[in-house]
Amino acid sequence: MVLLLLQGCNATPSVSPAASADPDRPPSIQEWRRTSGEDVRAEKPLVIGFSQLGSESAWRMANTASVREAAKESGISLLLENAEQSQPKQFEAVREFIRRKVDVIAIAPVVESGWSGILQEAKLAGIPVVILDRSVNVEDTSLFVTTIGSDFYEEGVKAGKYLLDRMQNQAGPIRIAELQGTAGSSPSIQRGEGFRSVVKARTDMVITQSAPADFTENKGKEVMQELLQVPVEERPQVLFAHNDDMAIGAIEAIKEAGLRPGKDIVILSVDGSRSALQLLNDGELNAVVECNPLLGPLLMQAAKEIMAGRSLPKRMIPPEDIFTQERAEHAIQNRKF
Repeated sequence: MVLLLLQGCNATPSVSPAASADPDRPPSIQEWRRTSGEDVRAEKPLVIGFSQLGSESAWRMANTASVREAAKESGISLLLENAEQSQPKQFEAVREFIRRKVDVIAIAPVVESGWSGILQEAKLAGIPVVILDRSVNVEDTSLFVTTIGSDFYEEGVKAGKYLLDRMQNQAGPIRIAELQGTAGSSPSIQRGEGFRSVVKARTDMVITQSAPADFTENKGKEVMQELLQVPVEERPQVLFAHNDDMAIGAIEAIKEAGLRPGKDIVILSVDGSRSALQLLNDGELNAVVECNPLLGPLLMQAAKEIMAGRSLPKRMIPPEDIFTQERAEHAIQNRKF
C-alpha cells in the first residue's frame, strides 16, 4: 500500500498542451466553459435583431422572407420588427434589441437621415450594426460595420442608358414623368440622381413631372392619374418609376386614360418582380432594372464574420442585371418573388 501511494504521488499530472505552453494565458471561452462545467455544445445561437422598414411592396416582402429563411438555415435566432414606414418605430426597435442584448443589429432604414443618435446608442452598448438594403447618411461611418444592398445610383444609370439607346432615333423634345419612392429614402434619391446623370446628355430629354408615390401600387396609380391631367401635348412620352409596384399602378392609370402602356408611353421600372417581368413580356413595360431582395444569406454570413472578429468591406453589393422584353420570358422562370 505504501508503494502504491508513493507511485501515485510521483505520477505526472495531466496538463493541456495550451496550458503547459503558456501558464499565464487566460482561458478561452471554450476552456472556461469546460472548467466551469458548461458543455460547449450548449452554446446559445447567435441572435440578430432586424428592424425591417415595412411591407410596402412585393420586393420588401421577398426581402423579409429571405432574411427569415436564411436565419433558419444558418441556425441563427432572429428578432424581427416591422416599422411600418416609421423611423421612430425603428428607433424603438433598436432600443429593444439593445435592451435584450442581441449579438448583431440589422436595420433597413426608412430614410437616410437622422440615424446618428440611435446608432451611437448601439455602439455604446457594444452591439455591431449592419445596414441592409438602403443606406444611412451619417458623418461617423464607424457607427455601422457594413452596408449590404444594391447600388441604387447604378440602377438609375442603367435605366437612363436604356432610354438613351431606345430614343436615339426619336426627335425631341421627349417629356419624362418620374414616380419617386418614399421621400428622403436612399433608393429614391440615388435612382433619381443616377438617371439624371445619364439623360442630361440630351438637352431635348426633359423630366417635366416628378412626384413621390411611396413605392406602393395604389399610390403609383393615384399619382399617375394626376400626372395625366394635363393637355395632350404636355403628356409624358416616358415614365421612369422607381419600383415595380408604382409602375404596375401607373399602368392601370394609363390604361384607364385610354392610352397604351409600353407604346404610347415608354415605361421603365426597377426591382424585377415576377409581376413586372410578366408585364415586360406582354409589352406593357419596356425595361426593368434588377434590384435583388434576396439579401438574407449575405446578412447571416456577415453576422458570423463579425462575431468571429473578422473585418468586412464597408459596402457589399449583390450582382444585378437589366431585363428587356427579349429576356423577360426566361427571367420569369427564375424569379423567387
